[in-house]
Amino acid sequence: MKLLDRNPPWLVKRLYNTENFVQMKSILKHYKLKTVCQEALCPNISECFSQGRVTFLILGNRCSRRCGFCFVKQGSSLEFNPEGEIVNIAEMVRMLDLKHVVLTSVTRDDLPDKGAGHFARVVREIKRIKPTITVETLIPDFGAEENLIGGVCRSGVDILNHNIETVPRLYPLVRPQADYLVSLNVLKLAKEFGSLTKSGMMLGMGETDSEVLDVFGDLRDVGVDILTVGQYLKPGRDNLEIEEFIVPEKFEFYKKVAYNIGFKHVSAAPFVRSSYAADEILEQIKSQGIFSNRQPL
Repeated sequence: MKLLDRNPPWLVKRLYNTENFVQMKSILKHYKLKTVCQEALCPNISECFSQGRVTFLILGNRCSRRCGFCFVKQGSSLEFNPEGEIVNIAEMVRMLDLKHVVLTSVTRDDLPDKGAGHFARVVREIKRIKPTITVETLIPDFGAEENLIGGVCRSGVDILNHNIETVPRLYPLVRPQADYLVSLNVLKLAKEFGSLTKSGMMLGMGETDSEVLDVFGDLRDVGVDILTVGQYLKPGRDNLEIEEFIVPEKFEFYKKVAYNIGFKHVSAAPFVRSSYAADEILEQIKSQGIFSNRQPL
């Protein structure tokens, strides 16, 4: 494994230590809510919090899987208050007058429905209090069970996101408890249920150009509309090492290829993450005339 300790110049991130940033952290603490921004040590956290953007982390903060890239805590999930979480997210959405909400979660293989029902309940409550809002869910694979995927899609989700993360060859290293074909089937099912679909990759873990382009093709084959591609950055001591820093020009190359094969929107740059600037992406999708606000069924 290569050991790349020093980030290149294009991977220096500005910190936004603004009043809004501090206030957002205070509000989240008041409502006892978690965000993947905090739990996964996202490099964009100060920028996004300063702009009023958050990605809520539901279903607790301990994951039943152990992915090599992820900083979120693993192990037996602590008890959480599902009804309180629903009420508090809805109240925070109302208080901040959010126009677009992103929800994600830890993987909960320990639950009978893997947490899909809670996703659906949170979305339905958000849509109930504010029917004009748009909601994006970044979901685990739920075992690609059709009834679980369908339940989330029917809850009123506007964009169904599930990250493919990496190329098939690296799954045993990067996502040892996941399966590439299962993840593709999640996205295929979501498209069959009528959702706009989105997926993302992290680069710099040892993949080749041809492998990345093959994944792009597989995602288009199952109808994925939106693609995000960013640089993997090692978040903690026990996470995978960075194998390569991808130059900005390579991200531009991937972006051009992805548009050429039919993605409706592509975000590809070193600091791009799956929910980064999600509201702006949705606005660009709306401008193409392929979006309509979905309501619970």
